[in-house]
Formats: sequence, structure tokens, C-alpha cells
Amino acid sequence: MTNTVTAVTDDILATHDAVALAALVRAGHLSPAELAEAARARVERVDGELAAVATRLPEPALGHTGRLAGVPTFVKDNTDYAGLPTGHGSAAFTARPARRHAPFTRQLLSSGVSVLGKTRLPEFGFNATTEFAAAPPARNPWHTGHSTGGSSGGSAALVAAGAVPLAHANDGGGSIRIPAACCGLVGLKATRGRLVANEEGRRLPIDIISDGVLTRTVRDTAAFFAAAEDYRPAPGLPALGLVEGPGKRRLRIGLVLDSPTGAVTDAETRAAVTATAEALEKLGHTVEPARLPLAPTFEADFITYWGMLSFLCGAMGKLAFGRGFEARRMDGLSQGLRARYRGSLLSTPAFLRRLRHGVRETTAAAFTGHDLLLTPVLAHTTPELGHLSPNVPYEELIGRLSSYVAFTPLANIAGTPALSLPGGTTAAGLPIGVMLSAMHGDERTLLETGFELEAVRPWQPLVGS
Repeated sequence: MTNTVTAVTDDILATHDAVALAALVRAGHLSPAELAEAARARVERVDGELAAVATRLPEPALGHTGRLAGVPTFVKDNTDYAGLPTGHGSAAFTARPARRHAPFTRQLLSSGVSVLGKTRLPEFGFNATTEFAAAPPARNPWHTGHSTGGSSGGSAALVAAGAVPLAHANDGGGSIRIPAACCGLVGLKATRGRLVANEEGRRLPIDIISDGVLTRTVRDTAAFFAAAEDYRPAPGLPALGLVEGPGKRRLRIGLVLDSPTGAVTDAETRAAVTATAEALEKLGHTVEPARLPLAPTFEADFITYWGMLSFLCGAMGKLAFGRGFEARRMDGLSQGLRARYRGSLLSTPAFLRRLRHGVRETTAAAFTGHDLLLTPVLAHTTPELGHLSPNVPYEELIGRLSSYVAFTPLANIAGTPALSLPGGTTAAGLPIGVMLSAMHGDERTLLETGFELEAVRPWQPLVGS
């Protein structure tokens, strides 16, 4: 039996977003300890059904200074937090406690948040759902029989349920934007270099990984990025500062409804994106059909790159994760991706070159005459649990993923920013996400447009069961 799960109750967290809670802390009306205790109680109430939490700190690590001082949160379990294991969602090894914080963890903590623990993700973040070969899945609080998305699915479940107002996420092919779309949240994948470099990403031939947060309001996302810039201004990028509302400039926005990979957008998703386009036109923006002239090899090359990452996890596992790592215990998706890359090993220079140069040309062409692009986040609505399980035979699963994750990977290869926003709901009441994409360094325009859409098409978070 499926149901809706919400953590929201009559406590001090109420329905406040992170910005409101931080203001209450600064005014002395609430303390970080009180907020952390209320959030812990909320998590305790819902996590038995959602299975979103990987590990918890025995006592919350309270934050007291910063733009988001005292706001309770979680770190995704592929990022080191000193004293907690980093499990990467994998059964191939037993994680040891991290000896130090990852660079991004330090940037996150600088905002003043209080950390309660870590959230679950699919094995090494490869899947677009937070499901496992032999463990319970993370469940979508809007409808627990459905996927919460991936790979930041545990974080999305907690934020959507109202257990915490924001949580860490990262994105190597859509892993911030996909769970945002599945769970009715705001998720910004930033420009490459906007935040401190992800430790894994900076070692890759193409750094596709971007850290960030999942939130329920645009202003929470904007506040996080302002806090991150307080900690470290992004070298070589325009300063962002605190974006506090809509911009005045009217934009030319390109509309893309179907993926150039050949994946066809389903009717409910198409209707949500079209309704968003109509709302933007009423706001005075120009929306016109556009195209993404992707090379016909892009999809296969991206999957092969994905396979290279799985291959490296298996080959370097004992060095990276300890002598107890056993590659044979990686799940079916990871094994299938590894095998795909082994069969393409000699073509590595060629597909990397195609990805780098082809995407650069595609991005330049797509934004010629356009300030933003409006697309779906995903080609179809949130699937039921099991549809993308790593236990589905690999060839069938990779086909399903290709027809689902058809819009998000381009920004990871290009290093450009993209914002997922709630765009509507299905007939069954599940959220549908829409995506705005911008040129390199232009998070400001994304956030300003997000504020506009939030004002004219306000989205209702889960507040009661």
C-alpha cells in the first residue's frame, strides 16, 4: 500500500524555510540546539517509511554563525564528514569513519548549518533512483510506491517531507535536478568552479560533478549560494551575491520539449513545460522553439564515460575504499557499466574528445539568440519503485535510463548551470520538474527567473498527510 509521508507538525520548525529559521536564530527567538532537536524528532518520525538516512551523528554538530546559522541539514553519503563513514551507497565495502571533512563539507559548514547525519544514495551515484540490489529503497514522500530520484534521493526525501529545510546534494548527470523534479523541490546545478571542487570530480578527465543543495524555496537556494560565495568567491566567474527576487530584464527563452537523444517526452511532462512557457510569456519574456543540436554520438559517449567511472571504482576500489573492497559485490548497474567501458577501452581518447568539443559547439549553438533554455528535467514522470532497480537486467535498465534521463547530462559535460523547479503535478499527484539552463556563470538569471515563476505559479509543499 502506498501513502504520502510528511514530517511537518506543530513544532518550532513549522513550515518555515531555511532563510526564515536562520532569521529567527539571529533574532534570538530560537537556538540552533532547539532547531536540531525538532529536526531530529521529525526525521525519527518519518525515516522508518522513507529510508532516507544513511548514518546519524550521536549529537548534532551545531552551527552558530553564517547566513544559515542553526539550520538543520544532512550531508550526502558520498562526501566525507569527519567521524562518519562514507559508504557511497555500496555493498562492495564497509566504510571507515572519515578522518577529515571534504572541501565541500567545509564550505557547507561555513554557512552555519547544523549537521544531523548523512543521506542515502544509489551505488556510487550511478542510478537515477535511490534503490539497491539487496536493501530497502528510499521512498518518495509524495507517494511511497514511487522513486525519490537519484542520486541525491535520500536528501530529496527528507527535504520534501519537511524533516529539514535543505540538504546537501551533488550532480554528475542530473543527481541534483532529478530528485528535485521527482520530489517537488528546487535544485540548482551550478557552473563548474562556482563551488569548491568536488574531490572525486577534479580527478576526472572531464569534471562532471557539481555540489549544491536541495530546497523547498528559491530563496533558500539563493541564500546557500551567497553563503558559499562568502566562504570562497568563485575564481574566473561573475560574482553572484545574494539574489533576492526577480530581475528586470526581459529574456529570450528557447523552448525544447523533446530530447535530441530521441527520447520522447510524455504528455504530462510536456503539459507542465508548456504551462511554464506560457507563464513566462505572460511575464513579458519571449519564448520560442529552439533545438539542441547534439551529436548523434552524445548519448552513447556519455554512457561510456559513466562506464569509465564505474570501471575506475572497481579497479581502484581497494586503494580508495580499503582492502576489504570487493568489486564482484558491486550491483548490476555498476557491473554492466564496467563491462561496457572495458569493451570501449581503446576508444577512450576519441569519445572524450567528442564529448568535450561536441558539447562546446552544441552549447554555443543552443544559446545563440537565447538567454535561457526551458526543457523538461526528465522525459517522463516519476516511475514506480522497481522500474529502475539495479536488479533489472543491465541492457533493459540502461534503455530505461536513456529514455528517462534525456535532458540533464548536457550541462554536466558543458559545465554550465541548470535549475530544476516544480512545474506541476501528475494526475496521481506526483511532482513534475521543469528545467531552466543558462550559459556559463549565469546562475543569477536562473535564480531571478526562478523567483518570478515561484511568485506566479506557487508550488505547494507537503504539509499534511
